[in-house]
Amino acid sequence: MKSREIAKLKKAFDRGDFPQHLDWIEIQGIRGWTGERIEFKFPIVCISGENGVGKSTILQSIAASFQPKSDNQNNFYASGFFPDTAWEKISGAVIRGEVKRGTTRVPYSIRRPTERWLGNPERMKRDVVLVDLRRVQPLYAKIGYQKIAAGATREVSNREYSPELLERLKNVVGKSYARAKMGTTDVSADREVPVVEVNGVSYSGFHQGAGETTIVELLSTDIPKYSIVVIDEVETSLHPRAQRRLIRDLADYSREKHVQFILTTHSPFVMDELPPEARIHILLSEGKRVVVSGASPEFALSKMDDERHPELDVYVEDDKAKILVEEIVQAKSREYLLRMDVLPYGSASVGKSLGVMLAQSRFKKPTLVILDGDQDPADGCVLLPGEDAPERIVFDCLSKAGWPNVASRIERSHSDLVDAASAAMTLPNHHDWVRHVADKVVVGGNELWRAMCRAYIALEQESEFAVLVEAIQSALTEEV
Repeated sequence: MKSREIAKLKKAFDRGDFPQHLDWIEIQGIRGWTGERIEFKFPIVCISGENGVGKSTILQSIAASFQPKSDNQNNFYASGFFPDTAWEKISGAVIRGEVKRGTTRVPYSIRRPTERWLGNPERMKRDVVLVDLRRVQPLYAKIGYQKIAAGATREVSNREYSPELLERLKNVVGKSYARAKMGTTDVSADREVPVVEVNGVSYSGFHQGAGETTIVELLSTDIPKYSIVVIDEVETSLHPRAQRRLIRDLADYSREKHVQFILTTHSPFVMDELPPEARIHILLSEGKRVVVSGASPEFALSKMDDERHPELDVYVEDDKAKILVEEIVQAKSREYLLRMDVLPYGSASVGKSLGVMLAQSRFKKPTLVILDGDQDPADGCVLLPGEDAPERIVFDCLSKAGWPNVASRIERSHSDLVDAASAAMTLPNHHDWVRHVADKVVVGGNELWRAMCRAYIALEQESEFAVLVEAIQSALTEEV
């Protein structure tokens, strides 16, 4: 978890501060969905996946699941999102889900068995805000706005941003706005133009960049308290820092207003800002959808990018396991290293799901799934050497041997390294050990861990790594 905002939101959610929360949704008979369940385990959830896997269908199904509490909010219907056309006819469709309201859970469904959608009048009341940032256009491309640019002579009215909204805009965009407003002109009283002031200079939306326009449009959206907000491609037109700032802004807004956000994204920066339980990746495997909860940004990105073409995909839990596997292969079968790509998947549950897919031959290329040694054996998976987490195995081995050949590899004092490592091993969470030592001896965490892995591998017998190396060799020679 990268930010204070996300940590505070998690605490609020774990306390039960959200009086209503959409727990899950299932979609049947719509655009290839066959009843797969998508669970929302955090107030902000991002859904990733290649184009065409059904991300927008999820958002539309959520929007159609509720009717508005407020008169000024849109009422979305499944018939509007999923119409009959000359090429498609919807039948046997079901959208079902469950909402947590206080201490109770309320199931719901809307369905179209044949000709008509049923269940709309019974839908729970909850305001839904649907935002598609892909369709945000610069002002000069919007109908009627070129006339404003060419012929307007004066502003006739405006809506000043509140101090709270102005502060949010400054934080996300990263500019010191003195003021911001939405103004109308004598050419068109119903077409608003955003105007901001920076360093004493005012400029309108006609002179804003695409990212600035996107943020202004999103932050200007009326989002009622307790509502559910669905945003398609939340990273649109935003550079990485702005993407991270936006997610942190949404986290604060979610916590303060008890709003649930469901986002789609192709951005690793958006995914990285959120905890594992807030990430969902949708895979298409042999025409079937697989919903992977808790996927790491690296795993999701590897499934959406064809830039590299290694022969073998090796999936491991995290960066520590990745480095350990790379160093084992480098030491024992170096020729395999360039033929494989080692990718973290994020959590053991994700690894076990991938193992099931592998056991069912659902990958298109040679694949190996590796779990940490402290996990129980699982279908389709290989375990790392040892019967404990990698950090515990490596630290314990090196400690017993007196920490040979580690300090020299990182060019640090041997005694300082030993003192720091001994102190680290007293910490209850082994995930903190490497960072603790790295901070004490002032070296990068991955650099330290790689040096430790090399020293550990040199101390162990060949047989300790034989199962892993043979599994890699077998996967490389197997035909899919």
